[in-house]
Amino acid sequence: MFREGLLVLEDGSCYQGEMFGAEADSFGEVVFNTGMTGYQEMLTDPSYGGQIVVPTYPIIGNYGINDNDLESRDIQVAGFVVREHCLRPSHSMSNTTLHEYLESKGITGISGVDTRAITRKIRMSGVMMGMITGSLSYDKALHQLRQTPSYDSVDYVSKVSTEDSYQWGKSDAGDLRPLILVSDLGVKYNILRILQSMKCRVVAVPARASAKDILAYGADGIVISPGPGDPAQLDYVVDTASGLIGKIPLLGICLGHQVIARALGGRTYKLKFGHRGANHPVKDVVTGRVHITAQNHGYAVDQGSLPAGVEVSHLNLNDGTVEGLRQEDLRLLSIQYHSEASPGPRDNVYIFERFLEMVR
Repeated sequence: MFREGLLVLEDGSCYQGEMFGAEADSFGEVVFNTGMTGYQEMLTDPSYGGQIVVPTYPIIGNYGINDNDLESRDIQVAGFVVREHCLRPSHSMSNTTLHEYLESKGITGISGVDTRAITRKIRMSGVMMGMITGSLSYDKALHQLRQTPSYDSVDYVSKVSTEDSYQWGKSDAGDLRPLILVSDLGVKYNILRILQSMKCRVVAVPARASAKDILAYGADGIVISPGPGDPAQLDYVVDTASGLIGKIPLLGICLGHQVIARALGGRTYKLKFGHRGANHPVKDVVTGRVHITAQNHGYAVDQGSLPAGVEVSHLNLNDGTVEGLRQEDLRLLSIQYHSEASPGPRDNVYIFERFLEMVR
């Protein structure tokens, strides 16, 4: 039923398997995710724009695809690499298979490969560009791959951000709920859902909206969302954040956290293989409590580059990287992990509560 295909990495390594999903070649930065569930949320997370994702869990697709677990309007990954994909899912909400879902969206997958070996290679050598192909020989695929622009050189936010502002949910004239604007660098729907559930009016605006445009809304607070790619490519978003800091309560999540750090004068750097999964321990420095968090990022904030007065509020217990910032005088809060989960533990919704306390 499925034709043979190859996953070729830029270091020359090659993995043979079976193609599924769309019959097309795909390029992207190859990364792994350690979550045991949540593949539909992974596929539709805009932070995976430009990346080929390798779940470490061995069987994917066993509970199918449904209409409720979408985190954006489309599949965002460049390709999907699994040990085994299930053709007969079992779940009451399932309405299609993983193969059919990828095929309908034009996204290529490959199965039957040793995903543990791929994960180990990435952990040892770092993330690298890769290609999934069912049409090219190894030599031709490697040649094409080495002509492909590196992941770090592309502004993926421009590819995934909304083109026009939109309101999430309904709002009537005279609505007195606080108005929260979300700068969409690649927002996940669950951020919008949670803010709405906390009795906020929510409007998403394009990543290229200026500080002047955003402040003109008269909002009560701003969220700078997660998204894909290297924050060093996003000077236009950093400029916007610089124009907002100190003027309105501000929450940055994941890429938004990195953008805020750069706007404050800090630096960011690329991690060897990033943090991706639903099981990363983070210590809240304020309370001393350790939370298990959902994460999806390949860059981090350089703690030593932060200016005086900016407090590191959270730390990653696996590698000590910065997971959160706080500056009370500027009414500013940021976190590196995904407080909205989806997939992952819902332990960290309290960040939105802290932000709304600051707004109030």
